Amino acid sequence: MSGSNPFPTVAEMLADGRVHLMDGAMGTVLYDRGLFVNVCYDEVNRTDPELVREVHRAYVAAGAELLETNTFGANPVKLSAFGLEGETEAINEAGARLAREAAREAAQAAQAAQVDGSEGAEGAGGRPRARVLGAMGPLGIRIEPWGPTGLDEARAYFGRQVDGLLAGGEEAGVEGFLLETFQDPAELHEAVLAIRARSDLPVLAQVTLAEGGRTAYGADVETVVRQLEAWGVDAVGFNCSVGPAEILDAVERAAALTGLPLLAQPNAGFPRTVGDRKMYLASPEYMARYARRMVEAGARFVGGCCGTTPEHIRRMAEAIGRNDGVPAAAPAEPRANDAAGPAIGRPRAVASARGTVDSERGSARIAGEDRGPEGAGDPGGRGGPGRDGGPELAGGLGTPGLPLAERSSLGAALAAGSFVTLVELVPPRGWQPAALLEQGRALADAGVTVVTIPEAPRGLARMGALPAATLLARETGVEVLAQYACRDRNMIGMISDLLGAAASGVRNLLLVTGDLTPTGPYPDHTTIFDIDAIGLTHVVRRLNEGTDPGGHPVDPPTRFVIGVSLNQGAVDRAREDRRFRFKVEAGAEFAVTQPVFDPELLLDYLDRHPDHAVPVVAGIWPLVSLGNAEFLANEVPGVVVPERVLARMRAAEVRGPEAAREEGLRIAVETVEAVRARVRGVHVTAPRGRLDLALEVLARTGLGGRPE
Repeated sequence: MSGSNPFPTVAEMLADGRVHLMDGAMGTVLYDRGLFVNVCYDEVNRTDPELVREVHRAYVAAGAELLETNTFGANPVKLSAFGLEGETEAINEAGARLAREAAREAAQAAQAAQVDGSEGAEGAGGRPRARVLGAMGPLGIRIEPWGPTGLDEARAYFGRQVDGLLAGGEEAGVEGFLLETFQDPAELHEAVLAIRARSDLPVLAQVTLAEGGRTAYGADVETVVRQLEAWGVDAVGFNCSVGPAEILDAVERAAALTGLPLLAQPNAGFPRTVGDRKMYLASPEYMARYARRMVEAGARFVGGCCGTTPEHIRRMAEAIGRNDGVPAAAPAEPRANDAAGPAIGRPRAVASARGTVDSERGSARIAGEDRGPEGAGDPGGRGGPGRDGGPELAGGLGTPGLPLAERSSLGAALAAGSFVTLVELVPPRGWQPAALLEQGRALADAGVTVVTIPEAPRGLARMGALPAATLLARETGVEVLAQYACRDRNMIGMISDLLGAAASGVRNLLLVTGDLTPTGPYPDHTTIFDIDAIGLTHVVRRLNEGTDPGGHPVDPPTRFVIGVSLNQGAVDRAREDRRFRFKVEAGAEFAVTQPVFDPELLLDYLDRHPDHAVPVVAGIWPLVSLGNAEFLANEVPGVVVPERVLARMRAAEVRGPEAAREEGLRIAVETVEAVRARVRGVHVTAPRGRLDLALEVLARTGLGGRPE
């Protein structure tokens, strides 16, 4: 312990074998004191600094020895939602300064109380009575290989936050770092690297677990602890999303694995809806009982996360042997490997290591590809897990999957170099599949290679593509390609869907990010994105290799043939080129283009990429009217309808609806003939449910017959 300051530094706390108390939630208390939920809580460091200091002082008074800065979301990605990304460093610098000031002010108040004859406290002469950790949370976006943001970009974002937290120097900067509420091991690693590149201050790292003791990526406690040890953090722990019971179990499992100090900061139970508010209902007494149990299980740093208040921390202090914040006189007991855990009052040996168209119009394009939220730009390069300095994902990759030709009839055709014909059928709005099955039988009779089932287009609820594909394959025997979108699903839910699809016999997938859906008839609808098509492609490849994203075995492996979309007419060609390259690197095995109305755009793309690594299937759309053409040209991003095509449709419309449909067919046939020598197949849409038009295109190009 430092001779000039009786209160231990963060490094000394880590090494002393004693139990130490952390603070609780900042956002919960700020909300209780009148802040609305739609403001940037990190910016309160500058807009109402006294309020933030007041919360910090309350936690010190309750017994907290470690304060977290009010900077959990103060990275440039999250701040960009409030237009504050340019203020990243300033907001973090303010957060560190306020916490340091509050620690000193609490010490001065304790000294004054001692002079008045009250019970004494460490921290005389204005010396701090608590140490300050720079709080850093996830970026709020997916990084590679699950999303579009590169590892180097993520590290740079975290680096800006670190720079701000350190800017105040020894007097006003942070005294250590707390990385908390992370789920993605790769993202957590980038945060660690960003800190280590700038500082040798202690790094305490926590992940958040779901029920069952795994992260959202499927990594278990054992995997997390091994990774964090390898990355040289100074303490490991668990916080946030589940209540104290689940965190206690995680601590018990971690204590058997590592000599690093363990942290535990659970939420005050699960939130409940009370009126129009989310309330955490675990009482201070309940949290205090669990705090002691966590210490007995091996935790050396305990505190609270969402829903906890200074009163929760005060009761925890009492339960683990604190009295008005004064550290316990004796350190904690050592824990035998098979013991229940340390009892407070005897030393515990520790080792410290260093080292995130509606069916009347048809689905128009490969729905929503790729207009989901991009987070914060594209990476300059995606090395994937384990490459370019990135971390190996939990468990590494599995064994190579089945050869393409053995996974499905479509896979066999692609592997053999055959020309494939695909026709899209939109699933029904209701639950009755009779019409869909009838159309599927007609396509099978016509010799179509594959029937494609898209996701519900343009915000309308329809039968899901996976169950529709399962029904169609089972009832008609036709080969089916199911489109699957990331929209409105989290990654765990997607994996569950895909495992169910594999069990149901679905073998072919077309993976897309998904649209930012219009509200349509559902005005309260919200759009959810967890990962994008690049990340999902990587997930499916891993399932094919026999592992999930957490590195856990999938036995036997899945047998999916993986398709993705290609936007040959993208305005930002460089971005589309990068995204498509990343999809191929992630595991894509074929691509379907957006509807082609200008063959030169597709041919130009193929000329610019003569070595493209996967077969390309051209999207073909037989226009049915001028209105259909104008809608696609003006309201569907990613689809390019040149003026010459619109002019042809205008001239045909004058002659009547039948003439317009005939002109649309001619344009589609001409497009097929223009590109067929350069592509490996065609994907024909049945606009407005007009299956006859799709079959007519195939018949006129000699690619399929009409049903008998």
